[in-house]
Amino acid sequence: MNLTENILLALAGLKSNKMRAILTMLGIIIGIASVIAIVTVGNSLTASITSTMEDMGANSIMVSIRERGGDELDRGPRMPDSAASIPEESDLLTDEDIEAFTARFSDRIETISLSHGVGSAKAQDGRLYANVSVTGVNEGYEKANNVKLIEGRFIAEKDIKSVKKVAVVSDKLVENMFSAGENPLGQEIKIYSSDRIETYTIIGIYKYETSSFMPSSSSEKDRSTGFYIPVSLAKQDATTKNYQTFTVVTKTGVDAALFTEDIENYFSKVYENNTKWEASAMNMESVISNMTSMLSTVSIAISVIAAISLLVGGIGVMNIMLVSVTERTREIGTRKALGARNSSIKVQFIVESVIICMIGGIIGIVLGLLLGALGASLLGYPATASPGIIFLSVSVTMLIGVFFGYYPANKAAKLDPIEALRYE
Repeated sequence: MNLTENILLALAGLKSNKMRAILTMLGIIIGIASVIAIVTVGNSLTASITSTMEDMGANSIMVSIRERGGDELDRGPRMPDSAASIPEESDLLTDEDIEAFTARFSDRIETISLSHGVGSAKAQDGRLYANVSVTGVNEGYEKANNVKLIEGRFIAEKDIKSVKKVAVVSDKLVENMFSAGENPLGQEIKIYSSDRIETYTIIGIYKYETSSFMPSSSSEKDRSTGFYIPVSLAKQDATTKNYQTFTVVTKTGVDAALFTEDIENYFSKVYENNTKWEASAMNMESVISNMTSMLSTVSIAISVIAAISLLVGGIGVMNIMLVSVTERTREIGTRKALGARNSSIKVQFIVESVIICMIGGIIGIVLGLLLGALGASLLGYPATASPGIIFLSVSVTMLIGVFFGYYPANKAAKLDPIEALRYE
C-alpha cells in the first residue's frame, strides 16, 4: 500500500474506535496544550513587563546605597532585616552630593530624578473621595518615570525652591473629585492623612496607567493613584531628608553600560571611608535583560515539567498500538500471505501511530492557544503566542508517533504468516 492508503486506513481505524482513540490521544493533548499555554502566558508576561520597563527609560540608570558585600543581583535598595541594616542619615546621599555628581557628568546627564515617599492618604470633599499615594518629586521625575501629562504642568524647580503647596494629580482623581466639564487646574484640594490635613493647589493632571508589576485589584473608584508634590515640601517634616536612591536619565547617544561603570567609580571614592555602605548603579538595559532571562528560564522549567505528560501520552500510544497489533493478527497474516513485505506492515502501523499523535497534537495546539489567551487575558496582558513553540509541538508529536509506534510496528512486521492466520 502507498502512503495515502495507509493514512486512509489509519483514519478509518480511528473512526471505528472513537472513544479508544480519544483516550489514547488524551496524554498528547494535555501535554501539548499545557506547554503552549504556559509559553503563551510567559511570553505575554515577559513582553508586557519589558514594555513597561522600556517605558521607564532604557537610558535610565538607578543609583542606590546598599550594604557592602552585596552580589551583582543585589544592586538595588533592600528591605532591612534588622535595625543594624538601616543606613543612618550620614550614610545617605545629600542634595549637595547629587549636585556635585550632576556637575561632574553634566555632559552626559539629561536630568536627575529624585523622590521622597510621604505615604498613603485620601483626598476628600464631602462625600467625594479618592485614595492617593503622596510622593515628593523633583522636575526630573516626569521624564525618568514617563509621566504623561494631560493638562497643566509638572512640578518645576521654582516650586521646589519656594516649597509651594502644589500638586500634580491623576485623571482618576479628577474623575472621582470633580464633575464633568469642571476645570480642576488652579483649584484647591484637601488631603487627609493619619495625622494631618493639608491643602494643595492642582497645577497638573497626568494619565494614570496600571503597572504590569503590580496590577491593582481595587475597584476603579477606590484605586490609589500617585499624588505628586515638590520634594522639598515632602522632606519638611521627614525624619530622613537624604536619599537612598535616585535615577539618572542620560543624554541621547550616551553608552549606558559604560556610564554605569563611571558612576560606580565616582561614588566609590565618595564612599571610600564608609566601611559598611557603598553606592551601586544599574542601567535599565541590564534590568530588562535580567528580567527577560529570569522569566524565560521559569517558563522553560515549567514547560519541561508539563511536557512529562507527553511521555505518558507516548506510552499510551504504544500500549494501544500493541493492542491493535494483537487484534489485527489475522489481518496481518492475510496481508503477508498475499505478498506484503515486512517494511509495508511496519510502515502501516507507524503511520497509524503518527496519525494518532498528529490529531492529538493539533487538538492540543488549539486548546493550548485558547488556554494561553484566556490566561493572559485574566492576568491583564495581551496574548503572545510563539510560532516556534507551535512548530516544535508539531515536530515532537510526529517524533512521538514514530518512536512509540516503532516497537508495535516492528512486532507486527515480524509475525509469522502461518501462525498469524491460525490466530484466534
